[in-house]
Amino acid sequence: MHDDGRYDDPRVTGPAGDPVSRETDYPSWSPDGPTVRPPDRDPALRPGGAEPVVPEPPATRAAPDVPRAGNSAGGRVMSVRRNPSASARFESAVPQQPTPDSVPDATPEPVPVTDPFAPPAGSPGAAVAEAAYVSRETPTREEDDPPLAMEAMRAVQILNPSGEVTMPRPERTRVMCVANQKGGVGKTTTTVNLAVALALHGNRVLVVDLDPQGNASTGLNVPHHTGVPDVYDCLINSVPLEEVAQGVEGIPNLWCVPATIDLAGAEIELVSVVARESRLARAIAAYPGHFDYVFIDCPPSLGLLTVNALVAAQEVLIPIQCEYYALEGLNQLINNINLVRQHLNPKLDVSTILLTMYDRRTRLADAVEQDVRNHFGDKVLQAVIPRNVRVSEAPSYGQSVMTYDPGSRGATSYFEAAQEIAERGVKEPVGRNA
Repeated sequence: MHDDGRYDDPRVTGPAGDPVSRETDYPSWSPDGPTVRPPDRDPALRPGGAEPVVPEPPATRAAPDVPRAGNSAGGRVMSVRRNPSASARFESAVPQQPTPDSVPDATPEPVPVTDPFAPPAGSPGAAVAEAAYVSRETPTREEDDPPLAMEAMRAVQILNPSGEVTMPRPERTRVMCVANQKGGVGKTTTTVNLAVALALHGNRVLVVDLDPQGNASTGLNVPHHTGVPDVYDCLINSVPLEEVAQGVEGIPNLWCVPATIDLAGAEIELVSVVARESRLARAIAAYPGHFDYVFIDCPPSLGLLTVNALVAAQEVLIPIQCEYYALEGLNQLINNINLVRQHLNPKLDVSTILLTMYDRRTRLADAVEQDVRNHFGDKVLQAVIPRNVRVSEAPSYGQSVMTYDPGSRGATSYFEAAQEIAERGVKEPVGRNA
């Protein structure tokens, strides 16, 4: 017997060699109909059984009787008829392989896809739609350019080496006080980077470091060790501001008034000074030169130094960290600003809110942003400063992030914030002449 799916053993199929499937329920089963049932199933072969009656098949063509060898019982030979219906079922279950001549050249024709909302062909609207059509697979310029190329483009835009790109310059000097009694929210970082961004694009900027820690002086690489003339001399000894201000290396339009550790005792010494709240305002007003922006970096407190900054400024820029603790002390700061406006500086206004240290991975940052925008409205800048390690690394090299890594996300965000502040200053010019 060879294994090709059928059995040709004459002891099973008989001399005619009819095929028997391996899936047959019993050995003598045939696709052409029932042959001889085994003794345990055929009642005719059981002891005492009667002769079986084989029904006539419903087919029109009758098959001749085929004697089967070895299928007799009691000297009688059983006649077997073919079952055409079973044969048809068996033949239909076997798939027929088509011949090469019967297979046509079945090249699928493209099915035209029509837009139900498209204008009819030949109309003016169809020509306009065809001209304005852009495939969804067409890459934009940002997607087409590699990341390094995009970073290089941002760096050139921020550094502005040619000096051709300029930000709008205000009609009058804008004196902005960067204040928040909560520490670690990014006051110094915001002051330094906004000043550098504006100075790199054609604005004359002065930074007044009013924090005894002197971090703004460190970020601009300005000497502020003991013995260097600083803002303390201006407040206590009435030294002119132009004798204290120092130019920032590498940025022609930027000056800085440094702060030393001597400033820590200024609050105690200012208690007995006449008009102690307006000492800084008079020093800025007496400066002979003209500045487009004056940024005052305040300490994380609400003492006399911060009050001097609020009296000298016309605008307050409040950086808010996207965390709950930063919001908790904001109400007290607003109350102090209102008191200064009522009694000392009627022109003082909270003009700008900047969200810093934004972490998009947390829901808390989104919640804080929504609360601040709902409360302050248009005063909140659209630019948001994300958490970026380059912003923290830059001061250790005596630089701002704008010059340390101009292609980073932190530099790009501060550049956008500075541009937004400059555009707002042109639309709503505020301030007094320096």
